[in-house]
Amino acid sequence: MSYEQIEVPDDGEVITVDEATGELVVPSNPIIPIIHGDGIGQDVGPAAQQVLDAAAEATGRSISWMQLYAGQSARDRYDENLPDETVDAIRDHRVAIKGPLTTPVGSGFRSLNVALRKKLDLYTNVRPTYYLDGVPSPVTAPEQMDMISFRENTEDVYAGIEWEAGSDDVERVREFIEEEMGYEDTIHEGPVGIGVKPISEFGSKRLIREAFDYAIENDRDSVTLVHKGNIMKFTEAAFRDWGYELAEEEYGDDLITEDELWDEYDGEAPEDVVVVKDRIADNMLQQLLTRTDQYDVLAMPNLNGDYLSDAAGAQIGGLGIAPGANLGEGRVLAEPVHGSAPKYAGQDKVNPTAMILSGRIMLEQLGWDDAADLVRDAVEATISAGEVTYDLHRQIEGGTKLATSEYADAVCERIEDLA
Repeated sequence: MSYEQIEVPDDGEVITVDEATGELVVPSNPIIPIIHGDGIGQDVGPAAQQVLDAAAEATGRSISWMQLYAGQSARDRYDENLPDETVDAIRDHRVAIKGPLTTPVGSGFRSLNVALRKKLDLYTNVRPTYYLDGVPSPVTAPEQMDMISFRENTEDVYAGIEWEAGSDDVERVREFIEEEMGYEDTIHEGPVGIGVKPISEFGSKRLIREAFDYAIENDRDSVTLVHKGNIMKFTEAAFRDWGYELAEEEYGDDLITEDELWDEYDGEAPEDVVVVKDRIADNMLQQLLTRTDQYDVLAMPNLNGDYLSDAAGAQIGGLGIAPGANLGEGRVLAEPVHGSAPKYAGQDKVNPTAMILSGRIMLEQLGWDDAADLVRDAVEATISAGEVTYDLHRQIEGGTKLATSEYADAVCERIEDLA
């Protein structure tokens, strides 16, 4: 594999896929591409690398990092936002991690995060949300939150099918909707932007299948399909219906519906059986707060997943510690949930926990569960000791305020102690 402007490490091996099983074949010294990202990416990226290196070394492995470029770093080097070399390198090496990339609001290029997901067909966005002891939280019992969101990555409003108000194209679409489809009194007069919201059986089922498989393999109690099907009956209600259809077609006795739970088992699910239920999206936002401990795995179309996973993250301390990853067939791109916060870039002050814990997801996908556990335990031990960056320090008493790099050092020391 050769790339014009990317240096390939000569001391690592390439991750491959077992064609028979579709599973990753991971050497003990894999080449892992990394994009530090825009803004604070220059701070949190190296911090995450340092911690992940420490966890790998503590478990007898190593990571050969391959620096890639997107966003501002790609504009400086390639004069474009997302060069083919970057996409090709992630595709070739299969597992990667990236920091935040800036997306302008209202103008400019479309989201680079979305572009990467589409180009690599990373159709599942995974966001685990769990409480770390010592993190300040706006709720009284944040420890009740232990949830993982599976968010569809390629459809819904994030498909990007829309037309700008005042354009010739939007007028053609409007004319078709009003005259050909018969919605004459639906769209207001004057300038209007129009978007299309595709939700397919194929896209829905492959996302929901990931959620079902995860719940079964990890002994979770339930999977909840979150939708707005009471209003959007042919898109979001279809997502729900396809989920129940999938459960019946492919999972047999491993899954039961909520109705079956009460009709046949008096509310007590048999051991090793996952309950499938569904909730209206706005009601689910309320139940995140009021019935937190009743939900394990959520499966959602893209926009619902965006809202719900951010709201869940707020309950355990905010997006500064919220990890995420994008999964496809034999590919992983881990990334933190937060944005690029350019005003703090280069100040060595922001919290790198979200990117570190995104790296933890990456380690789990590599099959390095022992290293992943070390990362979580070390991060929690560091925060519990009050050794935190400014964002958490200002909310706690008696702690020690650390720079980004100092925090990474502290986590690495905990890894050594715990290994």
